[in-house]
Amino acid sequence: MKQNPRIAIIGAGLGGTAGAALMAKAGFNVKVYEQAPAFARIGAGIHLGPNVMKVMRAMGIEDELNRIGAHPDYWYSRDGITGEVMAQIPLGDYAVSHYGASYLTVHRGDFHKLMTDALPPGILEFNKKLSKVEDLGDKVVLSFADGTTEEADIVVGADGINSKIRDTLLGSELPKYTGYVAHRAVFPTPLDSGALPFDMCCKWWAGNDHMMVYFVTRKKDEIYYVTGVPESTWDMSKSWEPCSKDEMRRVFGGWHSSVQALIEGTQEVTRWPLLERDPLPLWSRGRMVLLGDACHPMKPHMAQGAAMAIEDAAILTRCFQEMGFTDLDAVFNLYEANRAERASKVQLVSHNNTWLKTNENPDWCFGYDVFTTPLVDAKKNNEQTAPAC
Repeated sequence: MKQNPRIAIIGAGLGGTAGAALMAKAGFNVKVYEQAPAFARIGAGIHLGPNVMKVMRAMGIEDELNRIGAHPDYWYSRDGITGEVMAQIPLGDYAVSHYGASYLTVHRGDFHKLMTDALPPGILEFNKKLSKVEDLGDKVVLSFADGTTEEADIVVGADGINSKIRDTLLGSELPKYTGYVAHRAVFPTPLDSGALPFDMCCKWWAGNDHMMVYFVTRKKDEIYYVTGVPESTWDMSKSWEPCSKDEMRRVFGGWHSSVQALIEGTQEVTRWPLLERDPLPLWSRGRMVLLGDACHPMKPHMAQGAAMAIEDAAILTRCFQEMGFTDLDAVFNLYEANRAERASKVQLVSHNNTWLKTNENPDWCFGYDVFTTPLVDAKKNNEQTAPAC
């Protein structure tokens, strides 16, 4: 293996972009290929816990994120009908003092732009939809839909739940529809609703349904919600579909006045299937390795899916730094040994949708530090039994 091999990352989502930024800072020869023609401020929010913010610190964008994001003092869980507090988890100043970094919520598009802006020039290429990948033993050949080809020594599949790299390693297989859909909406905070003040970060629960609500700007002038409601079937040819306020009124009829105010304030709402996969039998082979949704997609019910991809990227970079590139099997085994158990645990808790419904201690999640946690022996990877979703 070359001293400074060519590393190709497929997919410039949050995990892929984090990987590219961290590997570039480490002095590695890295390039990231994204199928989209450009990025836009698409309507979605995201939680960034202290476990993620420590990675953002290493990327050099922690301060700017703290400046633009909303900083909830607590995560509230409330009864969706009565509004009664079911759990109140301290965040705010407590997160900074206890975990060493802040907890914030922010617009996903604003977050992604900060990450891509942190990349050195020339690392990110758009309009690169991967059509074929061939591991020839001494190199990997990447063929793109635009007719171009590239060669790499290492390929990182950060290309999401329908990963082409995953299909190459394990064969093509559709993800599992979980029987739930999510409604998503971002819109200006309704100031004259009569239901203020809204909690800065609140999950409303009733039966099998929930609605997660939080601000996505420091000014609290923009708010986001995402739901989880049962729906028996989904047309897997669709990644999402438009929805309506009438459907929201029907699904959440009888819920608390704050929820009703949010629904009435909604300007546009979409519906998305919640998909996942069982833990994979392998995360790598030869010169190819997976991270994020390519290997452990999960329901969004812990607000930790992107965090797991970003942690993956940081640990993979750390494994390259500590072991070099002479034995990729050993590097990838070390990476998987230090990620599979944690990612599978988050995947399972997300599947069960129990996270912070009561006053539990979230230290195991928020207190994790990818840079200081001792790496476990790769041999333990063979002894782990990942829980199925």
